[in-house]
Amino acid sequence: MKHRKGFNTLNRMSAHRKALHRNMVTSLFNKERIKTTKTKAFAIRRTAEKMITRAKEDTVHNRRIVSSRLYDEGIVAKLFNNIAPRMKDRKGGYTRIIKLGERKGDAAEVVILELVDYKLDTADAKVKSKKGAQSKGSSPSKESSTKGENKGK
Repeated sequence: MKHRKGFNTLNRMSAHRKALHRNMVTSLFNKERIKTTKTKAFAIRRTAEKMITRAKEDTVHNRRIVSSRLYDEGIVAKLFNNIAPRMKDRKGGYTRIIKLGERKGDAAEVVILELVDYKLDTADAKVKSKKGAQSKGSSPSKESSTKGENKGK
């Protein structure tokens, strides 16, 4: 039975677990989407949602509490100025977990933990791929011309 068990220890010592939470929540707020295991995602989700709820009310006290739990002051500013105003009308459920399947090496369940209003920019990815294809196409012709010059000398 799981009575009076408050949280998942993730088989780590308390200092390691706190550092893991700080790092992963910082990455989540920075990138707004992270790929991790299912058990870590459920533990991190709890921490992240509490921080977003704090950030919805921008006071000095709330900023100090959140900044004591995050490493980067820039991320704290992003949370209060960018992320929290987007979540202002939501009462909870700020994150989403998308299952990806099992990892090949150890069969751990891998998921994507993302903010609910995260938008995947497919247009930027297409532009980057087109630029990469153009640069790859132009480089062989330059190489062939330099090879020809070397043979003649």
